[in-house]
Amino acid sequence: MWLAAALASAILPSAAAAQFASGEVQAAIRSSRMPGHEVRDFYRGRSYQPLWVRGGELGSEADTFLRLVESAGVEGLDPDDYRPRALAEAVDAARHGPPAALARAEILLTRRFAQYVRDVRRPPRRAAMIYAERGLAPVRPTVRALLERAARAPSLAEHLDTIGWMHPFYGRLRNALAADPGSVRAPSIQIPPGPTLREGSTGERVRMLRARLGLDPDGLFDADLARALRDFQGAHGLPRDALAGPLTLAALNGGGSGSGISAEQRRTLLINLARARGLPAEPPPRYILVDAAAARLWTYENGRVRDTMRVVVGRVTDQTPMIAGMIRFATLNPYWNVPPDLVASRIAPNVLDDGMPYLRGRGYEVLSDWSSNPSLVDPGTIDWAAVAAGQREIRVRQRPGPSNAMGRMKFQFPNSLGVYLHDTPERDLLRETARQFSAGCVRVEDAPRLARWLFGRVPTAPSRAPEQQIALPSPVAVYITYLTAAPDGDRIAFREDVYGRDSAPRRQSAEIRLPFL
Repeated sequence: MWLAAALASAILPSAAAAQFASGEVQAAIRSSRMPGHEVRDFYRGRSYQPLWVRGGELGSEADTFLRLVESAGVEGLDPDDYRPRALAEAVDAARHGPPAALARAEILLTRRFAQYVRDVRRPPRRAAMIYAERGLAPVRPTVRALLERAARAPSLAEHLDTIGWMHPFYGRLRNALAADPGSVRAPSIQIPPGPTLREGSTGERVRMLRARLGLDPDGLFDADLARALRDFQGAHGLPRDALAGPLTLAALNGGGSGSGISAEQRRTLLINLARARGLPAEPPPRYILVDAAAARLWTYENGRVRDTMRVVVGRVTDQTPMIAGMIRFATLNPYWNVPPDLVASRIAPNVLDDGMPYLRGRGYEVLSDWSSNPSLVDPGTIDWAAVAAGQREIRVRQRPGPSNAMGRMKFQFPNSLGVYLHDTPERDLLRETARQFSAGCVRVEDAPRLARWLFGRVPTAPSRAPEQQIALPSPVAVYITYLTAAPDGDRIAFREDVYGRDSAPRRQSAEIRLPFL
C-alpha cells in the first residue's frame, strides 16, 4: 500500500502530490500524541496543508532550520534542547524513507520550530530598554500565532533566512554571528601601524590604504582617497576627518586576521544582538527608530525605510536612554524647561557675570516650582551664587521664540524620564560627525519634515500662545536604541561606543527592569 502510494505521488502532478502529503499529515496528526492542541489547530485551520513539504517533497527550508538550531548558542540557547540529531535523522528519513516519514518530519519540524521561536521571543527578565507603555513590551507569541505568521510569509525560505519572527536588525546581526561571517570578515589587506596618514602622504602604507578602499594603489593620498576615507569613516561612526589614525586603521583592519570575525567584533555583535531583542519583533505599520550610537533617525512604513535624518543626542554625561513609547501629540511654541544641572553650570554663571539682562535677552523665566501652574519669581531675589555652587536648585524655563532650545515644536511620548524629540535652532551641531550635545532628548534635523510624515501635514499654531498641543490622529511608536554594530546596506557597520555601554554590558542590562513583565 505504501509503495503504491509512493509511486502514485511520484507521477501525479504537483497539486495531487500536495493533496497526498496533506492526507499523510492529517493521518499523522490524528495518530500522534503531541502535547497541547495549538499545532493540531494550526493544521486543522489550513485543511492539513503541510508547512515544510512542497510537491510531495521536503524542501531546503528544513536544512535552513537545522542550521538555525545548530547555531542557537549565539542566542543564549542550548541547541540540544531542540534535539538536532533526531531532527536531522527525521529529515534524512523523509528524503530517503517511506512516504509516512514525510509526515513525521513535517510534524517534528513544526514542533521544534515553534519551540525555538518561542524561546527566542521569550522576554528577558531584565532589559536595557524602557517600555513606556505596556503594549510595546516584548511578548512571547502563542504556538499557533507564530506558525500562522510563518505560513502567511510570502516565502518560508525567506522567513527563515531573515529570522522573520524578530526585528530585521536582529536577523542581520544573528546571521553575521552564526552563518554569514563574510559580512563582517576582516579584509585581506592589513595596514600596519605608523604615523597618521593624511592628504599629501606617500609610501607603501598609502598604497595599501588606496587598495583597501578600492582605488588604484598607484597614487598619492589625494582628494579621491580623502573622499573615500571620509565615506568609510562616516559609515563606521568615526569622525569624517580623512585622517588614517589609530581608530580609523582599527576599523579598516577589522581587528582580525582575515579568516573571520575577530573576538572583539563577536563580542560587540553579541552585545548588540541583545539590544536588538528590544526592537519590535512584529513592527507596527508605521514607527520611528532612533539610534543614539549613529545619531540618526529613520521613519518606517510597512517594513521599509521612508525617510532618514540626522539627530543630536545626549552628551556622555547626559546619555539618551534606550526607551520605547507612543508619540501622541506635538507641542507647538513650546517652553524649554532647563534641566537644573544646566541652570547651575550655564545660566547662573552668566547671570553672575552679566546680570538680569542675560535672562531677559534670552527669554528665561524663574518659576516658583515644578507644578503645572507655577508662579513667576523675580530673578533679582535669587541667590545666583548659591545656584552656581549647587547649593540651591531653582526652576528656569525659556519662553517660545527664535532662540528657544526646543525650536518650533516638540514631539512627545509620555514617559517617566521626560525624554522627547524636538526641533532645534542650533543647526550647526547637526553638521558635526559626533552629535552628542543634548541633555538627553533627541534634536531632529528637520522637524517640519518629520511632522509632515506624522500628521500628513505640517501643523500650525492658531496663535502665538505657548504650549499648544496638537494630537496625532493615530499614535506612532518610537524606539530609541543604541547599536554599536548595526546593518548598513549589505554589511555590518561597527560604530564608536561613545557612551561606554559595551564595556559593561551586564551592569547596563541590569539597571532597568521591564516594568510590565
